[in-house]
Amino acid sequence: MKSITRFLLAVAVLMTAAPVFSPAQEKTIKRKVAIGRFSNETQYAKGIFYDKDNDPMRKQALDILSSKLASSGKFILLERDDLDILVAEAGEGMNKIGADYIILGSITEYGRKTEGEQKFFSSTKTQTVEAGVSIRLVEAATGLIVYSDEAKGYAETTSKQTLGLGGSAGFDATLSDKAISAALSQLVENIINKCMDKPWRSYILSIEDGSYIISGGVSQGLAAGDVFQVYKRGKMVKNPQTGLNIELPGQRIGTVTVQTSVGDTPETEISFCTYEGEAIDGGDLGKYFISDK
Repeated sequence: MKSITRFLLAVAVLMTAAPVFSPAQEKTIKRKVAIGRFSNETQYAKGIFYDKDNDPMRKQALDILSSKLASSGKFILLERDDLDILVAEAGEGMNKIGADYIILGSITEYGRKTEGEQKFFSSTKTQTVEAGVSIRLVEAATGLIVYSDEAKGYAETTSKQTLGLGGSAGFDATLSDKAISAALSQLVENIINKCMDKPWRSYILSIEDGSYIISGGVSQGLAAGDVFQVYKRGKMVKNPQTGLNIELPGQRIGTVTVQTSVGDTPETEISFCTYEGEAIDGGDLGKYFISDK
């Protein structure tokens, strides 16, 4: 009886100590995002020799946004700095621009003020910066703005002296970074959600010796054995309400399975796949696309 009891206790201990496995997490394919123009639309520090291409606030905002998006682990960032080329390329399709989305931003408001209070035994000095930022997220394949918003951020620092003792704060240049960062933080989560909500897309680039070559590779998260859906594009129709052409939902015709990926950069990565499904017109690959959903 004692041996049976010891056996049951041992089994109970093993069951308690056994690791609990959670369901497999859904695979996330990184989106390619081109950060285009980020302009400074304010009049702050714009003198007669002002150079918009070397505007320090513009570069601050661009660096902060890039850092926040990169830290999410959901994007491959392609920095581009020519709005006219971006818009022109977007009209020719995503394969030309090499990105899923284009981010366009601007600093719309900027203010800095210094306030002080002098008392008999003490004095305080407060520096405050307010920055307003506007963001537009453009779908590269269509040129349509899928998200647009603006936000304001604040930053301040205070120094105090008593009987001549204490800190004496000079001009604090870091407040600009902090205010712009605070404004962008309010927008980044929405940018991430908008980009990730829509299915990931890729394209069939070529068919060689029975192997289907698609755009995308390891840096985006593709791996051998991954299976993606193949769709035939829907018909393009004009929406009378907006005057814009829209693409009707595509028809699922098969699947591709990744075998191997090659390429040195996100822009040049491709994957070799096998295909199962309806026959694909190799002479007109532009009417097909790959999706993760």
